[in-house]
Amino acid sequence: MPKLIWQKSSYSTSGQDDCVEVAVGPDGRIRVRESDAPDVVLAASRSAWGALLKSIKAGG
Repeated sequence: MPKLIWQKSSYSTSGQDDCVEVAVGPDGRIRVRESDAPDVVLAASRSAWGALLKSIKAGG
């Protein structure tokens, strides 16, 4: 698998070890992990990821 470029959440500060990180895989699926458990990676389609974000922003 190609190396993923992980982006840390803008809500995380540089001194924290418990950050959410997101990357886009070569297949276009969104990858999500916690920085303190980098070997555990969740994957979702772009549409599922968008639906999750929409629900979170709506308070769901």
